[in-house]
Formats: sequence, C-alpha cells, structure tokens
Amino acid sequence: MTNFVLVAGARLGASAWDEVAAELRAAGHDPHPLTLSGLAEKRGVPAGQQTHVRDIVDEVERLDLRDVVLVGHSYSGIPVGQAAQRIGDRLARVVLVDSSVPVDGESFLGGWPSDHVREQIEEHDGFWPPAGPEHYSGQGLTDDQIARIIDRSSPHPGTTLTEPAVLTGPLSTLPATYIKCLLDDEEPMPVVAELLKNASWSLVTMNTGHWPMFSQPRELATILGATTG
Repeated sequence: MTNFVLVAGARLGASAWDEVAAELRAAGHDPHPLTLSGLAEKRGVPAGQQTHVRDIVDEVERLDLRDVVLVGHSYSGIPVGQAAQRIGDRLARVVLVDSSVPVDGESFLGGWPSDHVREQIEEHDGFWPPAGPEHYSGQGLTDDQIARIIDRSSPHPGTTLTEPAVLTGPLSTLPATYIKCLLDDEEPMPVVAELLKNASWSLVTMNTGHWPMFSQPRELATILGATTG
C-alpha cells in the first residue's frame, strides 16, 4: 500500500482526483487528494506560493504519512517539487503530471510567455479567473468532462503564480517520474528535458491532453500505481 498525495493544477481542488482516487483505492493504495489554500472549498483563505508548499508538507506531517508519492499536475508541480525536498525520508517518489517544475528564484509565470495571464490577474482583483470551454478543446476531453472541469474550477490566487520558488537543493536528485500528455505538446519543456537526463528521473507518455485525471483516469491511476514498483 502506497500513500499518494494528489495535488491538481491551477483553479482545481481535491475533487479533480475523484475518479483517479477511486481507482487507486481499488488497487489497494491510499490516496489523499488535497485542495490548496484559496481554491475550491478553501476559497477565501489567503495564499501565496509558499503557502501551497506548506499545505502539502503539513498534510504529509499531519497524517504522519510514510512511503509517500507526491503527485503534482500542471501548476502544482511547482509547490509539489519544493515540498518533495522538505519531507525527507517520508518521500518515496514525486510524480509530475504534465506539469511545470520549480526553478529556484523563478515563478510559475516566469517560464513561459504569460503577459495575458498577468493582465487577467490584474483585471480580476488578484485572481486568475476560470477558463471557458474553448480552453479545453483539442485535449481529448468529452463535452461532459469539460463541463465537470469548469464546474469544479474556482479563481486561482494570483500571488501563487507570480512568487518565486525556493529550492533547498537540486531537483535532479529526487526520485521522479514525469508524465507527458502528448495532445498538449509532444515534447517536455526544456527544463524538464534536462532533468530527464538524470538516472533518478523517468518519462512516461499518455496519448491524451493536459487533464488526464478527467480524460483518462483509469489509465492515469495505473501509471501512478506502477511508479511504486
């Protein structure tokens, strides 16, 4: 039995993992989907990026979890990567699902052209607003799946996207699996490609889009389970 701490990307909370968590439980694992501060049922809780890192570390310590696989999707790869360095020998592996990775001193928005996101945050009182259905087209999602993502989305605290990551050591030393969703982009971003040159990092691909917990939950759960072997 492996403890999985599951952290969804921007705008989403723990409910994004409902189907994946059910599959993991059926396989004998213990999933712990986590909602980060300021999102979903935790809307209104003040949050910066380091708040999100603490959310993850605190959850692991509060539940006294061992043999932990930290799973970060999209934005949450940034706080998950930092938290993985801070939980010591509790960590079994970090799994990054089509995610960004933290770079010391750099924000989530610093790694790609993001002026439009910064403008949206400024126009919406410091929050990145939920996206409409057009944002999810071409990602292997049915209309029903897109509707569920939108229904479960909430405005994302902008400071978590603009504050810099703080690393305590090189990510290259972590035991890590990177899951690349090929409909989003066939190649990992350059910083990820560099990390994948390390022996402790491995690459798995999925023939789906950026939200595999909705489009292919069973397949994603199978891959997650295989990382524990």
